[in-house]
Amino acid sequence: MRYYIISGEASGDLHGSNLMKALLEQDSDAEIRFWGGDLMQQVGGTLVKHYRDLAFMGFAEVVMNLKTIFKNINFCKNDILEFKPDALILIDYPGFNLRIAEFAKKQGIKVHYYISPQIWAWKENRIHQIKRDVDEMYVILPFEKDFYEKKHQFPVHFVGHPLIDGIRNRKQISEKLFRETYQLSEKPIIALLPGSRKQEIKKLLSVMLKMADVFTDYQFVIAGAPSQDFEFYQPFITKDNVKFISNKTYDLLSVSYAAIVTSGTATLETALFKVPEIVCYKTSWISYQIGKRLVDLKYISLVNLIMDKEVVKELIQDDFNEKNLEIELHKILDDTTRKRLFLDYFELEKKLGGKGASKKVATLITK
Repeated sequence: MRYYIISGEASGDLHGSNLMKALLEQDSDAEIRFWGGDLMQQVGGTLVKHYRDLAFMGFAEVVMNLKTIFKNINFCKNDILEFKPDALILIDYPGFNLRIAEFAKKQGIKVHYYISPQIWAWKENRIHQIKRDVDEMYVILPFEKDFYEKKHQFPVHFVGHPLIDGIRNRKQISEKLFRETYQLSEKPIIALLPGSRKQEIKKLLSVMLKMADVFTDYQFVIAGAPSQDFEFYQPFITKDNVKFISNKTYDLLSVSYAAIVTSGTATLETALFKVPEIVCYKTSWISYQIGKRLVDLKYISLVNLIMDKEVVKELIQDDFNEKNLEIELHKILDDTTRKRLFLDYFELEKKLGGKGASKKVATLITK
């Protein structure tokens, strides 16, 4: 079969790569053409566009780049027509992918959607598009199945969360070897995960790094995103107890004592590694003002949303400042808070539905 996969972000690249591996295991004749990143490219197939050329953060940034976005959409439609896939597989990235779903449906191409758009958070009216244009929806969060089936009478497949497989199946490295390889001190490590887009990294990392002046008994390590070059991070690395490691986030989390994390998939990854964390988020003033009027959620982190309570502290917009960050970092370094977090993290993993998400999705698609 011929598969056309569209992933527009770093997290989608990870999930897309695991899905591609599963498809190739189950369909030896699989021919895959995709939009994604380095991880998907390592599996095989033909890379059409890299996600680093597609990532625009926030409402204002999207508006400023509308011409490029529509140019990419038209290119994608033509590329799909030329490739003639048996199945189109869309991974999250709804602003782009739902437009492509509508187009593909009209062309008679089977549309599979892996990792639902977060319509339970905002733009719930997208359910009408999904019902019309998506043949099969594969959801990864436990509350999404009830949302679709009970609230909107649209059958979906709950396949569990693919992060569990990604974490369990990774090549592991010992802490001793990790520290030696990256010339780290023996101090406990606090990981800094400032995101993958330049706009969010610039807004968040400078504040995160101020903690290195206060918590001098710890080694701070910036987790570099594969989509950004070292030269971009270099101006931020000015302190003796700050190091930089690119594209090794899982290895870093496996040896970290605590973490400061930008809201997104990384908050869940950090929790699954059982690392106490603080969740941060800050965007442009106009993007935040628009967003808070459209999004109706008690929390922004996946950890808190899945658990339906505040497990990890969220510092959003103006609350994300040096003073608050210092207060919260002291808390997650305290043994009492850490014990509570560990118990919540184990409960979180149970809710995520076990292993094998990518294989389940591949089986359902190939059938």
